[in-house]
Amino acid sequence: MPAETRRVARVVLLDPDDRILLLHGFEPANPSDHWWFTPGGGLEGDETRERAALRELAEETGITEVSLGPPLWTRTCSFPFDGRRWDQDEWYFLARTTQTATDQTGLTELERRSVAGLRWWTSAELLATRETVYPTRLAGLLRTLLDEGPPSVPLVLAPEIV
Repeated sequence: MPAETRRVARVVLLDPDDRILLLHGFEPANPSDHWWFTPGGGLEGDETRERAALRELAEETGITEVSLGPPLWTRTCSFPFDGRRWDQDEWYFLARTTQTATDQTGLTELERRSVAGLRWWTSAELLATRETVYPTRLAGLLRTLLDEGPPSVPLVLAPEIV
């Protein structure tokens, strides 16, 4: 992994009805270029991935009443955003919550310029949407997770280069 690869922790947050929480992001210079993605972000200092997942979730959604589960998936990705290329090594953690009210006052300056909101999605809504969702196989991965439970070891997803 190159030294410039950003280490990221993401959260597959499920509510009591098995809905997943996704953020609605967009390119700051081109708001018509938009997508949905899981909460999460880069590790700070010597922070563990688990700690980063919980911190990012709290900052981006205001949700702190969380039971963090195991890592589900890992992937590498590379994409242009806000005038630069981001190379990331991402781990996705399962988490459960009964807290469905959200608060986005903890967003960073960049997130305030690039996040249009968030919403809870059912598996059926995710499977039916024509909107862009990252990771691109999230609908099927979520359906498998709900049907079979977490994998015994994290699944390595195919790299995504945009």
